[in-house]
Amino acid sequence: MKTKPIMLSKYFDILENNGKSKFLQCKNISVNYSSNDTIKTLWKKHDQSLNKYNVKKSFPKQSLLDLKIEIASRIFRNCYFCERRCKTDRTKKSGECKVKESLISSEFLHMGEESVLVPSHTIFFSGCTFNCVFCQNWDISQRYNGIYIESKKLARIIDNRKKQGARNVNWVGGDPTPNLLYILKTIKEITQNIPQVWNSNMYCSNETMKLLDGVIDIYLTDFKYGNDKCAVRLSKIKKYTDIIKRNHKIAYKNGELIIRHLVMPNHIECCSKPILKWISENIKNSCVNIMAQYRPEYNAYDYEEITRKITNNEFFEVCECAKKQQIHTI
Repeated sequence: MKTKPIMLSKYFDILENNGKSKFLQCKNISVNYSSNDTIKTLWKKHDQSLNKYNVKKSFPKQSLLDLKIEIASRIFRNCYFCERRCKTDRTKKSGECKVKESLISSEFLHMGEESVLVPSHTIFFSGCTFNCVFCQNWDISQRYNGIYIESKKLARIIDNRKKQGARNVNWVGGDPTPNLLYILKTIKEITQNIPQVWNSNMYCSNETMKLLDGVIDIYLTDFKYGNDKCAVRLSKIKKYTDIIKRNHKIAYKNGELIIRHLVMPNHIECCSKPILKWISENIKNSCVNIMAQYRPEYNAYDYEEITRKITNNEFFEVCECAKKQQIHTI
């Protein structure tokens, strides 16, 4: 058994069968709703059920997870899963994320994730809410490719991966956010007690964060930029810092949190240090993975300051900053 960071105690309880994954609890919470209810009424019932946790011993006729799926299906037809809020009817065409129907580019037992997660059953979707000029997975994030796997079939694959040693289900991409409806439908069919990991850039809408509450055990987040100027320039995204900070606070409240920060050349003062300072002041009891594996990919060579790998000195400078801020790194 890996070393247990106290910040991830609930996760380890699930691994040791001393606790239940949140989605299993969600499936047992009884809710009464109608397909004729307005979205406002559905949200009211959602929030009341989430707070009351009226848990039954057997699966109810209508569960909180069913209600989440109903709400997600409404959003899917007027999409605002992410904060781009393009309002696309994705039953007819793809949104700004380039995603219409959820396509999986790969799924496997990943041994390259954080040590507390491996083996991790990673499920990679194509499409993304960002357009990062340096994306190392640009072939799937900036392209719409892969195959559609019916939710019940994927759930059986997940159950089998658990038997093969998977410690969790790791929803990733691209980004999982545009695929929330599909993910919820798949989770409903999973029978194994296995933690759910939301591996995301965290540009989720507030509504998406509410739907994830009560389902996701670990938020594996990507905190890229310490200011909006860099976010606009390198990921073509607006209002980055306000949205990402808000969602990290929500994730910190609703689940357990591992924050990834990729150190980039010439972005220590403008990004790395402000991010670490904010974490130390707002969500200090989180696990932070300071990552050194940046390399120029995709269109990075069009942006002079990121056309090289980081130096050892740059990486150590960020690590020392985290140490001074008393941040728990993994």
